[in-house]
Amino acid sequence: MPILSETPVTLLLLILNVFVSGYALLVDDSVIDRFALRPRDVLQKGQYHRLLSAGFVHAGIAHLAFNMLTLYFFGPEVERLLGSGKFLLLYVGAELAAHGLTLFLHRKNAAYAAVGASGAISGVLFGYCLFYPFHRIYFFFIPVGIPAVLFAFLYVVLSVYAMRQGMEKGATGGIAHEAHLGGAIGGLLLTLLLEPRALGAFLDNFRF
Repeated sequence: MPILSETPVTLLLLILNVFVSGYALLVDDSVIDRFALRPRDVLQKGQYHRLLSAGFVHAGIAHLAFNMLTLYFFGPEVERLLGSGKFLLLYVGAELAAHGLTLFLHRKNAAYAAVGASGAISGVLFGYCLFYPFHRIYFFFIPVGIPAVLFAFLYVVLSVYAMRQGMEKGATGGIAHEAHLGGAIGGLLLTLLLEPRALGAFLDNFRF
């Protein structure tokens, strides 16, 4: 894995997320309310900044830590493959796709609010899967890993399930599972658009 000094965008995103979320969680929790994705405020008040700002605040330290660890492990390699400029486009584009889907699905839910970088990081993860579909992913020091492509499939299935459960129960927000799905789809398409060789790299892994 490339070191962070060689991947400035990943490093900057880690710093920004930790600083903004840490400040919001430990010093001034009103920042979470001002930054959260609230469909009502976006659509009725034109607060479009929330489509991006929501990705820099988190529901808790554990939520922040999980997202930042995922970005730390996968971001540098994807940035190395795409280049820093394209990687930034991937990250921001995936976040907009994630929150765009969330906005559409909850456009009539006045109480809904969601936070977290999960959508953007889902895009990074799925970009990684295009290049390394059979690279094994490990969780919490469990010695048996699963192929990245299988993890991606399970990730989408579980996100869709959680999303449907939340909508059936009238969820008012928190961690947006819709963002996981939207970010994953956005990241997949953007990686193919930004680096057309990604499709060839993916298919090469299935040639025996």
